[in-house]
Amino acid sequence: MADARVTLDDLKRILLDAAGADEGVDLSGDVVDVAFSDLGYDSLALLEAANRIQREYRVQLDDDALAAAETPGAFLDLVNEHLAAGSPA
Repeated sequence: MADARVTLDDLKRILLDAAGADEGVDLSGDVVDVAFSDLGYDSLALLEAANRIQREYRVQLDDDALAAAETPGAFLDLVNEHLAAGSPA
């Protein structure tokens, strides 16, 4: 699946499936550079989302790098870099 890319819409779907959304959080806006904490997602929610991405896209992600990805944009960059490199699960 090295030619696959995770889009912002994919990430939103996975976040909502994995952890839902706090009341009042609008993921339909421009959230690429909004901190996950401001969106209502904690580290456990992000770990669940990362686990789902790893299973769905068959990619292995580094826990330390995931922890450093504080926004959806940074998270997507990390995931898509691994996908482009053909990182096996």
